[in-house]
Amino acid sequence: MAHASLADTGFSGTPAGPAQVLIVDDSVVARSVLGRMVEGTRRFRVAAAYSDVRAALDYLKNHSVDIILLDIEMPGIDGLTALPDMIAAGRGAKVLIVSSAAEQGAAVSVQALALGAADTLVKPGIGAFGGRFAEVLEERLSRLVEAHGHHDVHHHHGPVAAPDDFDLVAIGASTGGIHALSQLLRAIPASFQVPILVTQHLPPSFMTYFATQLAVLGGRPCEVATDRMRIRPGRIIVAPGDAHMRVVRMSDGAAIRLTHEKALSGCMPSVDPMFESVAEVFGNRALGVVLSGMGRDGCEGAKDLIDCGARVLAQDRASSVVWGMPGAVANAGRASAVMAPDEIGRLIARRGGAA
Repeated sequence: MAHASLADTGFSGTPAGPAQVLIVDDSVVARSVLGRMVEGTRRFRVAAAYSDVRAALDYLKNHSVDIILLDIEMPGIDGLTALPDMIAAGRGAKVLIVSSAAEQGAAVSVQALALGAADTLVKPGIGAFGGRFAEVLEERLSRLVEAHGHHDVHHHHGPVAAPDDFDLVAIGASTGGIHALSQLLRAIPASFQVPILVTQHLPPSFMTYFATQLAVLGGRPCEVATDRMRIRPGRIIVAPGDAHMRVVRMSDGAAIRLTHEKALSGCMPSVDPMFESVAEVFGNRALGVVLSGMGRDGCEGAKDLIDCGARVLAQDRASSVVWGMPGAVANAGRASAVMAPDEIGRLIARRGGAA
């Protein structure tokens, strides 16, 4: 039976009040423990807690929340199947997957992120809920609520015509980036032959499945980068989780070099080394893209691209889970255009009449 806990109000968090959290988990113990953790913070409160998806969807018809904590393994409709409906019903609420299923392999986590989840968090066993998990949960909630509720009027900055002819697309992303990537790639037809490089902040264990997902979404081969891998037309190459992906010039083209130096952003892999090397090798024949993500990774590399005459496209705030990385690029005046991921994809596809 569905169970609602605490006040069923329509209040949504504002600077004057706590952010509202909806918990959807079939375990009464998990709902209770998660509820106490949420209520134990100063910034969040539990609006309601339910044991099944249908009850949660009914609740969202008449109430607004800021964040939804969603389990995956539940009777009836599982969390992964329900995710698109939860996102739609949430009307802007960020969905954080909190499930033990996330630790069974990267597949579930990457699928959830591709479907639009803002983030994933492995739920420990009932006896393992502890102080450290509470700290991580609050940190994840804080990250998402800081990005919630900031919606610009949809707009473009700079030129909206198709970018100048380019020979490589380099994409950087982090939190929220997998869903944005899926929207971008779906807008690019299979006939598009310009190679695409992707640096996405993910653990190494995720990368093989992530590449498989991008191959399906992009309708083209996708590989995890290895040192000295050649860059070939019609393919996607993703940075491994434990190295930066740089580009080097070869006598008959270009190739990947993997490096491990500490990046300015502190990220591994980092978008900045990729952009910096792409600018060196491709110059104004490159196109950079910065999608949803926390922090400023990619901002310095974007300057290198702009300085050599290349274009940089940034995701807009309204469609971003976290407008940190694209926002840093836009606010630094290094974005040739700011737009939604599907629009970026269509703009890219118009290169050479591919769309």
